[in-house]
Amino acid sequence: MKKILSIKNVVVSILGLLVIWQLVYSIGNFGDALFPSPSGAWKALVKIAKNGILLKSIGTSMYRFAVGYISGVVAAVLLGLLLGRCAGVFKYINPVIQLLRPISPTAWMPFIVLWFGIGDIPAIVIIIIAAFFPVLLSTVAAVGGIDPIYLKVSGNFGIKQPQLMWKIIFPAAFPQIANGIRLALGTSWIFLVAGEMIGCQSGLGYLIIDSRNNIDSATLLATIFVIGIIGLLLDTVLSVSEKRILKSWGGGE
Repeated sequence: MKKILSIKNVVVSILGLLVIWQLVYSIGNFGDALFPSPSGAWKALVKIAKNGILLKSIGTSMYRFAVGYISGVVAAVLLGLLLGRCAGVFKYINPVIQLLRPISPTAWMPFIVLWFGIGDIPAIVIIIIAAFFPVLLSTVAAVGGIDPIYLKVSGNFGIKQPQLMWKIIFPAAFPQIANGIRLALGTSWIFLVAGEMIGCQSGLGYLIIDSRNNIDSATLLATIFVIGIIGLLLDTVLSVSEKRILKSWGGGE
């Protein structure tokens, strides 16, 4: 029942957005070149879907996103688990992290393009940077906030590393780590598109730039809508996976 209601909410929300879009188009009288109607964007979407451009762009972007996001999350979780257990070391590393964290990943793009050229790698590196810091900090905080009773009980039972890390610490910290992973999903998807707009000649981000250069506002808006839908689907898949993992460990509903 909850899943049905959730799907219903999504459908109603998207329909509401389309209605607002149509109203703005009708009242604003901008012209199709500046702000196309939903029907105009739909026709453009069907066109790029039929000629294969849309599917190819989605496939390219998803490949880059999967490689970059998974690499960034895995590296951040492993390092976060280690630093979370070494609070003394983290005190010296934390200032550097706080210095680098607020810098937009796209600010590194000139160097990344110089080092790696144009193609998949610049976008992947941007995604890794975008995913790394939120997950790292949430993991360190989660490990540092574990109830000491877990460690005392595990010590009484003679549980030592690496079993202590993977059977006690990681499951106990996972709910907070999962929050960071989910936050990183959104930021990584945003910066994937930004990276493709600057350092790539393929993918959804490049499709936006190409549509702008060709003054094709309908395709541009259609691509933006597709990016939003994919982001929503990715967040839903991650949320469901998180709940299943928690349930398998005896948590959640």
